[in-house]
Amino acid sequence: MGNCNCFTNSKQAMAEIAPYDLIKSTTAVYLYGDPATSSTLYIHFALLYKTRALQFTPTNDPQPVVQIGSETISGTREMMVRFIDVKLPRPRLAVLVEEGGGETAALVVKMAVLQHRAVVWHLERMARWSEDLVTRGGRRNGDPAMGSERMELKKFQKSYSQLLEVMVEHAQMEERVVFPLLETAERGLCKAANEEHGRDLPIMNGIKEDIKSIVVLDTGSHDYREALRNLSSRLRSLLEHSKEHFQEEERDVLPLMEAMELSKEQQLRVLEQCFDVMQGTHSHLFSSFIHGLLPREAMQYLDLIISCKEEKLVAPMLLRIIQ
Repeated sequence: MGNCNCFTNSKQAMAEIAPYDLIKSTTAVYLYGDPATSSTLYIHFALLYKTRALQFTPTNDPQPVVQIGSETISGTREMMVRFIDVKLPRPRLAVLVEEGGGETAALVVKMAVLQHRAVVWHLERMARWSEDLVTRGGRRNGDPAMGSERMELKKFQKSYSQLLEVMVEHAQMEERVVFPLLETAERGLCKAANEEHGRDLPIMNGIKEDIKSIVVLDTGSHDYREALRNLSSRLRSLLEHSKEHFQEEERDVLPLMEAMELSKEQQLRVLEQCFDVMQGTHSHLFSSFIHGLLPREAMQYLDLIISCKEEKLVAPMLLRIIQ
């Protein structure tokens, strides 16, 4: 994995910037551990939020060790993250697992809420990006990493396609796991939410088709500029509708999971089933998806995955983000 400097490129366009501070400490931090274990990769990921001067030395020890200045620590994930937070306070990473009262029912709710936040951030990013394209009217944005106008449009198209896949998988997770479970308690409980999912999919796919049409237009033409304006409007509408939909779910549907009174084992099994449905989100799209969360939220999301997944499945996911 080598030495790591920072988790994002400072030359990225504003639409590409993830929701955490770009300014990081230059304090030298040393990490030692087995690069194939989730415990080392978890701490490695945490440190990428903290410093531009991370030095990683691979060892055969499955228990990672962190050295900051003259102080060294090794222990549980929670203990090490708290130590890192004390030494490098910004941004804060520590999340109290016991804040949920130890009730695993809340974990399913937390997972869905965190996914909502990530999706909203990515939708806001796409909306801002489309508005920027409209403002420029086919002119390049000046960022060499974006390339020509056509190249930028293809990047835009790829980003939306990835977001669409995450949104579809999130809806499928609720429809196949969360909603059926709630329906066993009371028939018809999730009818409205299911119907809304059915209305949303054609809208989301329609935007994908709009982007596909725009990519082949002459970037200097009136049709291109008009199509961009329409696309920007549709993305903004999708963003606002998604926010409202997520708020309704979090207010009216997801809290009902607390009333299911499932055992800890049953709840962890439900959580695992939710993650399993979202195969794309937690494999080739995971690095992109996690960018939509604040540092503390990202660590919380990883904690949820680790709570119900085997080591052999967690380590590759973390390695994909770091690389």
